[in-house]
Amino acid sequence: MKPVSKSVMILLPLVAFALLLQACGSSEAKSEEAHKEAAAPALEAFSLQKEQLSSSIKIPGELQAFQRVDLYAKVSSFVKKLYVDVGSEVHAGQVLVTMEAPEINSQLSGAESRLKSQEAIYLSSKATYDRLLETSKTPGTVSQNDLDIAFAKQKSDLAQLEAARASYHEVGDNRNYLEIRAPFNGVISRRNVSAGAYVGPAGAGSNLPIFTLQEQKKLRLIVSVPEAYVSYLGDNSEVGFTVKSMPSQTFKAKVTRLSGALDERLRAQSIEMDVVNNDKKLLPGMVAEVSIPLTNADGTFVVPSKAVLNSTQGVYIIKVINNKAIWVPVKTGRIVDGKVEVFGELALNDVLVRTASEEIRDSSDVKQLTMVSAGKK
Repeated sequence: MKPVSKSVMILLPLVAFALLLQACGSSEAKSEEAHKEAAAPALEAFSLQKEQLSSSIKIPGELQAFQRVDLYAKVSSFVKKLYVDVGSEVHAGQVLVTMEAPEINSQLSGAESRLKSQEAIYLSSKATYDRLLETSKTPGTVSQNDLDIAFAKQKSDLAQLEAARASYHEVGDNRNYLEIRAPFNGVISRRNVSAGAYVGPAGAGSNLPIFTLQEQKKLRLIVSVPEAYVSYLGDNSEVGFTVKSMPSQTFKAKVTRLSGALDERLRAQSIEMDVVNNDKKLLPGMVAEVSIPLTNADGTFVVPSKAVLNSTQGVYIIKVINNKAIWVPVKTGRIVDGKVEVFGELALNDVLVRTASEEIRDSSDVKQLTMVSAGKK
């Protein structure tokens, strides 16, 4: 038997010591891993519910007169007298201006003379027919042909009389156009002529209206609401608005008319609201800043902002189903006070992870879960 060399005698204790250290290290690693697993915090989750987010958007709008009209002359004439001026408050039927056209008076006189002449002709032919009709009752006195001719003459003269009467009324109506009256209550906002000016339906005098009349005690507030927000407004919805001249005062208006279609260029719906303006603080043409409340009657699914995972693949929330974390794609809506609307394949009382992270892999096991309130800070 060969004696053991000194080098082998030295190596054996070293190998034994290395194996001992490796065993100790492996045992400590397993112990540390088990400790970490035991100490890992449980995922916080909450039950999905519907809420109503209270928010609003501000959209510019325009105030317009509820009624507005430009008043022109119907016949060629000269302005005789103006009874109102810019800023005058007028009432329906009130005379605003009178004009003169001497030729119309002459035409009216001529039409009246023709009417009286035709009346005389008709009365004569009618009397002739009546006498012949009475005489014809005696057999053989008047032929049937003469009676028919007299009757036709009466009918012809009657038609001529009606034409003369219509012509007379036409000229009379034209003379009535020499007075312009207010069609509704309002305020004169513009005057473009003075006494003596030529006005008419054509030519130099027709370029501008004589007056512009606007109703001010009732206004229209017109707003173009973008497509994304049209569902938040309906009939009788109330909005608030301010104007630059009175920034500290908020006015109210109710939706009364919806266009029912989107503008092809702006992709917005035109909405009108009636504004009572008895004190005339508001003026037609003012630009208003309209605050539109964004509230759904039925509510929407709302989650904390941290529950939404924005990854390179898309936007997700993490739903816990049968102790597995499932990534569910969603679309987000409004964000208010740390809460966000989500839309997707969701249902009431779904269990969602409160703080979503890419570290929570899709379809991974969820070993510990703690239910908390969605609004927990």
